[in-house]
Amino acid sequence: MLRKLANWLYLPYRWLFYIPFFFINTLFFGTLAVLMSLLFNARIGSYFGGVLWARFNSLLVPMLPSVTGREHIDPKTSYVVLANHQSMYDIFLLYGWIGIDIKWVMKKELRKVPGLGFGSEKVGHIFLDRSNSRAAVQSLEEAKRKLVNGTSVVIFPEGTRSPDGSLGPFKRGAFKLAMDLELPILPVTLVNTRKILPAKGLQLLPGRVQMHIHAPIDTSSYPDDSMQELMDRVKRDILSAAPETVTSQE
Repeated sequence: MLRKLANWLYLPYRWLFYIPFFFINTLFFGTLAVLMSLLFNARIGSYFGGVLWARFNSLLVPMLPSVTGREHIDPKTSYVVLANHQSMYDIFLLYGWIGIDIKWVMKKELRKVPGLGFGSEKVGHIFLDRSNSRAAVQSLEEAKRKLVNGTSVVIFPEGTRSPDGSLGPFKRGAFKLAMDLELPILPVTLVNTRKILPAKGLQLLPGRVQMHIHAPIDTSSYPDDSMQELMDRVKRDILSAAPETVTSQE
């Protein structure tokens, strides 16, 4: 009942100001990101088009974050960051407050989308093509060139947003990528982002969220035939900081 009341009270701000202004400032920050990437480098472009964009739009909600576990991050080490996925605002929380340069894995088809493909390429996002072995090798080589000196990649191993906050089954692709690139996995737990914006619907509301960064996992200690063991380890870490009501679905 309280959430329904809050939704009605917040409705004018959401539709008359936040959503229109979100699209306008996203275009602005996206253009700025491309310019900074062309003038300087992809990391600076990503900061303008990622970190500042995410923080600006989060504070306009307002979405108020708290972060624990930053001491687990070595700024000179690149990671495969694996997080649970509840809301579009997971992207804002990670981009704005994880505190490291991050890239996203994108399907190769998105490279051809006008504006999106060009911008994503300039700020250094990674396009993966597993259509055949040769293309897959080329994609991995591209990723290896970008994921150095503290630049990391973020993947949601569930593959889709959870409608109720529970942790769904993991797909193997993220773990295969980490093992192929010989990079440590950095598990991250995101809490309460679905209360900002649920997986389905546009009931955007202000609130507090949390990000818990866990100790990195050395993938070199897990051979190819122990991938399930690695997946289970990451799942346990993510669940260890999740609310008691959140359980894993198999």
